[in-house]
Parts: sequence; C-alpha cells; structure tokens
Amino acid sequence: MFPGCSHVHYHNLTEEDDRKIWEFAKEQEFRIVTQDADFTEFSRLLGSPPKVIWLRCGNMPTIEVEKLLIFASEAIDEFINSLASECLEIY
Repeated sequence: MFPGCSHVHYHNLTEEDDRKIWEFAKEQEFRIVTQDADFTEFSRLLGSPPKVIWLRCGNMPTIEVEKLLIFASEAIDEFINSLASECLEIY
C-alpha cells in the first residue's frame, strides 16, 4: 500500500532521541508516521521536510493501525503531494 516504508528498528534508531530520528528522516526523504506529539512540535518549529503523519488513535493492535492507514490512504497521498501541509492528523 505504501511502498518505501520502513521502521526506526531497521535503521538502528530505536534508542535514539526524536531529534536524531527527525534528522535521519529528513536526510533520507522519509515521512514520519507516529503517535508521538513531539514530532508535530518539530514540524511546527522547523517546518518540513520531513512531513509528519500523526496517529491520534491511541494504542491499538498493529492490524487496526494498518486498517486506519488504508482507510486514510487517499488523504495521506494528498498530504504527501501538498506543498503547504507539514502535519496530517489521523483519528
């Protein structure tokens, strides 16, 4: 559904602070999908890239997050292609 996706685990970033993850995502031209509000603050302060997709769904099983992302895929595509938006909130 979303080609090119990755996870911090695959880049040895699971123990790194948010700023290091932000810089990595910027350098690699990734978008950040997160439940962590800290990244939305970075997007407000620093702008994009990277763009942030903020999952506001609370803790739920991975399969439910996947369903949410699939449901929101059209909005995500529009967000990624928008020059104006820096953060997309998905509920």
